[in-house]
Amino acid sequence: MPEAPRPDAAPPEAAPPEAAAPEAALFRQVLGHFCTGVTVITTVCDGRPAGFACQAFAALSLDPPLVLFCPSRSSLTWPVIARAGHFCANVLADGQQDLARGFGASGGDKFAGVRWSAAPSGAPVLDGALTWVQCAVQAVHEAGDHYLVAGRVTGLGPCRPGRPLLFYRGRYAAADPGRGPAEVVDTLLAWPRHADWM
Repeated sequence: MPEAPRPDAAPPEAAPPEAAAPEAALFRQVLGHFCTGVTVITTVCDGRPAGFACQAFAALSLDPPLVLFCPSRSSLTWPVIARAGHFCANVLADGQQDLARGFGASGGDKFAGVRWSAAPSGAPVLDGALTWVQCAVQAVHEAGDHYLVAGRVTGLGPCRPGRPLLFYRGRYAAADPGRGPAEVVDTLLAWPRHADWM
């Protein structure tokens, strides 16, 4: 009888299947079914604030504490953040759709009429955000038409009550408060014994 493979054994090598890249519209449609939160990534450089709306933000590591975000290669704000070497991820709350739209637009003064205070690094903390994460840029990797930026966490803001602003199928949404109490899920951030799931 053949020996059962060990749980930690590497899978046998196999050639990846050859397949054509999916159409961009279908890719967007399918990935749009993955609901995300909405952040505004901010910095200050040469005394001027800069920022952009970002869905592609996530926790990366507990030890050391790292997060990641993914700016487009065509982003006008990313070079400013790269030059500054630090950023603040503002987690937007339900009701901050206009803020997300403003920071999602190209050009113009995105901070016009926006109330904010400075994190210890000087990066803007937007009024009304659920919380914020201050980081130093740790590493940058090319990833298709985006960059993958890892940030080392250097400060954390207080968490205020409220529901997050969500983005789902091309629209802003909010967590449904009518579904009963939130389910407790053991995740990387809640229970660090998990080894392979966030």
